[in-house]
Amino acid sequence: MRLLLGCAFLLACAASAEAAPHGTTRQRSACTDDAYKFCERYVPDAAAVENCLKANIGGLSRACKAQIQGAAAARKRGRRH
Repeated sequence: MRLLLGCAFLLACAASAEAAPHGTTRQRSACTDDAYKFCERYVPDAAAVENCLKANIGGLSRACKAQIQGAAAARKRGRRH
């Protein structure tokens, strides 16, 4: 069951990445375990998983937290230009 959910999560992230920026391969790799730990009920909705991860930022792994904070900083830099 977990493998099936994992595949669904990755497919949803890949599909949504084409429509909107919902995570790079590096971000998905860093955050997959955290997504299942904190946000499994939102899989396969990539936007909901992303929001859930942000809401649980304090409990995330270092790698995932760095990816989420880095993406947020990059978005802020992009808006300033």
